[in-house]
Amino acid sequence: MEFSHKPVLFKECIDGLAIKPDGIYVDGTLGGAGHAQGIANSLGPKGTLICIDRDDDAIKASGPRLASAKCRVEIVKGNYADIKEILSELGIDKIDGALLDLGVSSYQLDDPQRGFSYMSDAPLDMRMDREESGGAKDVVNGYSKEDLARIIREYGEEKFATRIASFIDEARKEKEIETTGELVSIIKNAIPAAARRDGPHPAKRTFQAIRIEVNDELGGLKRAVEDFCDVLGPGGRLCIISFHSLEDRIVKEIFNRRENPCTCPKNIPVCVCGKKPDVKKVNKKPILPSEVEEADNPRARSAKLRICEKL
Repeated sequence: MEFSHKPVLFKECIDGLAIKPDGIYVDGTLGGAGHAQGIANSLGPKGTLICIDRDDDAIKASGPRLASAKCRVEIVKGNYADIKEILSELGIDKIDGALLDLGVSSYQLDDPQRGFSYMSDAPLDMRMDREESGGAKDVVNGYSKEDLARIIREYGEEKFATRIASFIDEARKEKEIETTGELVSIIKNAIPAAARRDGPHPAKRTFQAIRIEVNDELGGLKRAVEDFCDVLGPGGRLCIISFHSLEDRIVKEIFNRRENPCTCPKNIPVCVCGKKPDVKKVNKKPILPSEVEEADNPRARSAKLRICEKL
């Protein structure tokens, strides 16, 4: 398969970054280089674009697509949560802007062999970096019933989490669960028929939860948002696109806390804690896709863009 990904909220991100032609910018989730090409096109010969991805397929596909960029391009295989280490290795202290497009890419969903999709039968995997150990198969077969229920409930926001975990536990006593098709069948059997008739695919929330656990997406995101805010230079901007409430809540809470860090009791007239804001939110509410974009790209429907600027 060709690694392609239609960038979500493309214009809004490029505008939101307020790109300086000679600046240093980071695309922390390179994917198919859709956003990265837009950033590169806004940079001049003195500009730098650092592209990061955990997926070897993304790295291989995106190099040729950025080969004609006028700016300096550095493509790094790694995790955006390690941004401070990555910048240190490149000899860079501060950046002028960064973009994170969270979640799984269209390519990863559409390639059945990656095991991300509940729409086709494939080996259980879901690793964004296939050189890392573990995977969905290890989670599904190795975690306790209680831990499975917690993950599915917290990361998938699935109300039938306990029931699904119990059905998985019973099924794996008979034989190891090896494929996405087997897991989908178990989930369908666990969810009452009346609940299956309405709403999204019955396996959607459970697959999301397992994928988040496999790739430590929420833990990595918390660290990344803090560290990206730290490495922004004055006036630098951080744009983050999230696709579900758990991600958006993390981004929102960190932006809010860094914009209003005072911990003094509200009844004290003057701040005595000494904590000062170091960012400001560019948009008070998240930027959402237009109806036109949603019609053109259904995967954009749940997207939310939040932007902050370093003071």
